[in-house]
Amino acid sequence: MTRKLLIRDLTLRDGQQSQFATRMSQRQVDRVIALFKKAHFYAMEVWGGAVPDSIMRYLDENPWTRLESIKEGIGDSSKLTALSRGRNLFGYNPYPDEVIEGFCRNAVKSGIGIMRIFDALNDLSNQASTIRFVKENGGLADCCVCYTVDPHFTRGDRVRALFSGKKLPAPIFTVDYFVAKARELEKMGADIISVKDMAGLIHPKTAGELTRGLKGAVSVPIDLHTHCTPGYGLGSVLMAMVNGADIVDTVIMPFAGGPAAPAFELIQIFADKLGLDTGVDLSAISDLQEELLAIRHELCGFDQYKLFPRLIDPAGYTLDPELNALFDAAIAAAKKDDIPEVLRTTQAIERHFNFPAPDELVRVAQVPGGMYTNMLSQLQQADLGHLLKDVLASIPQVRLDAGLPPLVTPTSQIVGIQAVNCIIDRNAGKPFYTNKSIQFVNLVKGVYGKTPFPVDPAFRLKIAGTREEVPYDTSAHKKEDNPTLSEYGGVRLANGEKEELLLELFPQVARNYLKKVREREWRERMERDRAAQQQAADSANLPIFEGLRGNVIV
Repeated sequence: MTRKLLIRDLTLRDGQQSQFATRMSQRQVDRVIALFKKAHFYAMEVWGGAVPDSIMRYLDENPWTRLESIKEGIGDSSKLTALSRGRNLFGYNPYPDEVIEGFCRNAVKSGIGIMRIFDALNDLSNQASTIRFVKENGGLADCCVCYTVDPHFTRGDRVRALFSGKKLPAPIFTVDYFVAKARELEKMGADIISVKDMAGLIHPKTAGELTRGLKGAVSVPIDLHTHCTPGYGLGSVLMAMVNGADIVDTVIMPFAGGPAAPAFELIQIFADKLGLDTGVDLSAISDLQEELLAIRHELCGFDQYKLFPRLIDPAGYTLDPELNALFDAAIAAAKKDDIPEVLRTTQAIERHFNFPAPDELVRVAQVPGGMYTNMLSQLQQADLGHLLKDVLASIPQVRLDAGLPPLVTPTSQIVGIQAVNCIIDRNAGKPFYTNKSIQFVNLVKGVYGKTPFPVDPAFRLKIAGTREEVPYDTSAHKKEDNPTLSEYGGVRLANGEKEELLLELFPQVARNYLKKVREREWRERMERDRAAQQQAADSANLPIFEGLRGNVIV
């Protein structure tokens, strides 16, 4: 019997978010929905992440409408997937259960079949409520272990730690660490376990070892999610496929590669050669490529690479001998765990198809691409771009001080911003941590959950004013105000539970967006009222025989 390899397509969420700052409009989405329906992917990630925020902020579009319109178009052809940060949902602060329940219930009702749930600290207690509410409402709980790497401490760091009496930790983020998390998530009700590597830092060697470890430890399907920024993505997905992964995440070619996930078309070629059945109707892919390529040209203002891949139709391709040999060599190397050859061949394949080259800075620094660019931008705004090397060198110490949080959203940004602050402090002759972001203070305090490594109580006292961990108290949560807008006829800002949830989860962005919506509705009502009044006035001035038209007398 042919082994199945299920495909989760990320094009309409992670693909466009990674490549084009989540600027794909509803009209552009509508142009490809029928083709996606025909393609019949196992799942399509279409919502969550930055989508709800961005489409309100930049496109004046309703996130719920985006989700519901995709569900209407896709039907039951693919399961729709959303991304959620567990108890944090979309922001930083944890939410009480009533907010989480409302969000999960409405998301499933509006079309989400699989909720991908993660916590930036891998604190599984932060995932529990979302797992429960998603399943109670009929959705599948796709529970993530967030992949990260241990900080790289130099020999000098270790010598200084030895003389200061501070012991540097042994490696924490091992295969055993992630497998243990997966076992617990399965006990909590996970229907799928995903290795979520948003930074693209999972090396092919680790991808193979971790897939084997997970397949031997849990009974639910295993999914690998990674990116291509440092050059590992295609090789790591191949290693997962060879070692028994049930699901892999891909993006249609025009949106793939670089900061996004590997291209579906390349994964399909590997699947063909490995005898794996993806279940995708390949006759739809060529048309999808054509339409997505046109949309990419339309989004050129947000395209950081403007490097267009050489397309290949997976429904009817012929590989030239040299390229065919590369695919075969990659598979042979993957089966033998010859990792250098896996990297050589898969990166050569990506070069052939004109995907962006590996980002060496991200690979060496071992930080997510978005974290790297945000740190550089922060320094450049202070005219201190020359200090980037010092910032990168400070990240291991800042991470250790904060309890070694994984470098995933939002903790990657918290650590990155604080590392920049520390180097700016030192450059000004001030001690580290003179300037602290409120998010860093809350991270150290314990507001976001338990960190993988204990925070030194003395450091917590210095940063947050308490030696003891202080978790977030959701009983203190105050619901966002939903004011009456007298200027628009006395209507409420948020109309109904879904809009109230937008206000709760994205307070300022939703406030601005909903006010524009209410203003448009008010102007449309005024226009209709004026038209009705004008029609009544015109009718009153009609000749008598016109006024009687429709009566039997006429």
